Amino acid sequence: MAIDIKFIGKAYAPYTYDVCKEKIKEYAKAVKTLDPHYVDEKFAKKSKYGTIIAPPTFAVVFGANLIEPVFTDKELNLNMSMLVHGEQEMDFFEVIKAGDSITTGAVISDIKNKEKVDTITVEVTSKNQHGKLVCRGLYTFVVRK
Repeated sequence: MAIDIKFIGKAYAPYTYDVCKEKIKEYAKAVKTLDPHYVDEKFAKKSKYGTIIAPPTFAVVFGANLIEPVFTDKELNLNMSMLVHGEQEMDFFEVIKAGDSITTGAVISDIKNKEKVDTITVEVTSKNQHGKLVCRGLYTFVVRK
């Protein structure tokens, strides 16, 4: 069954994530990005940011929290056994720092119905506590029919 295009524009409740030094360090080590800005507090305090900053891709930590509501949306009724991650794009605008509070919202930005697959694209937008855009991501999923 095709995913109904009437869901384009459907928004999901925002999610707020409080960024802390420990999570930044864990993430940086997990992805083997050991730049001292991300893991060395003494170095980071002397930097222009004055604290540990996150690698840009840390945005997946809070951004992905809004993908789950799409997957579990009963109205969409996605066939999870036929769904795969297709593409992902991210644009970065502000540096994420320890102590930031990031609020992320999500909206279904596109649905395409093709002969054997449907694609659904979710746009995730994250802003910091100052209302500045931090990151915008597009997550596209492919659902086989």
